Amino acid sequence: MDIATVDHLLTTTRTVRKRLDLERPVELDVIHECLDIAIQAPTGSNIQGYRFMVVTDDEKKAGIADYYGKAWQGYYSQVKQSTGPSNPDDPRAQRAQQTVSSAAYLAENLQRVPVLVIPCIEGRAEKGSVVEQASLYGSIIPAAWSFMLALRSRGLGASWTTLHLAFEHQVGELLGIPTNFTQVALLPVAYYTGDDFRPAKRIPARTRTFINTWGSVDPE
Repeated sequence: MDIATVDHLLTTTRTVRKRLDLERPVELDVIHECLDIAIQAPTGSNIQGYRFMVVTDDEKKAGIADYYGKAWQGYYSQVKQSTGPSNPDDPRAQRAQQTVSSAAYLAENLQRVPVLVIPCIEGRAEKGSVVEQASLYGSIIPAAWSFMLALRSRGLGASWTTLHLAFEHQVGELLGIPTNFTQVALLPVAYYTGDDFRPAKRIPARTRTFINTWGSVDPE
């Protein structure tokens, strides 16, 4: 296995918003191809209760975008109230502002994204115990992430979003998703502009990895 290529894929698969190509069509064949790869991910008890809602219809995308925009406005209002004025010279504030700008752009242009994909899993997360919830989400999120990796390797980008879940019931009615299925994300999918992505700046994992006892960074 070419470790360098695999590592590059894993460290440069980004949530893509402003670099989504809103003009270039996305072929359904590539979506199906990436989903075939994605479902190799593990599922709880190997039940394979996943479903993938792929939306290309303009009217339905506009309907989803309307609910998403309402959720974004509510979320953004909460963010402004909780953070208050920020120091423009603070690097953390700059990164936060970039993220907000990027998220706002996606909310404003969601209906223009060529394909929207909603990963779903059979069952209702809110009705289960902690173990059942973990098993339910663990049976779909790995596949959704594998889908994003497969897209990335083919020159497409996606954005992991969850804001539409504030209106999960309404979006489910719009698309005919049965109420006994849990929607876990909304993935806007498009080819991306530019040549490549770089690894993001992260706090080193070693500083947040504990050995044997919480808070211990060295073996006892």
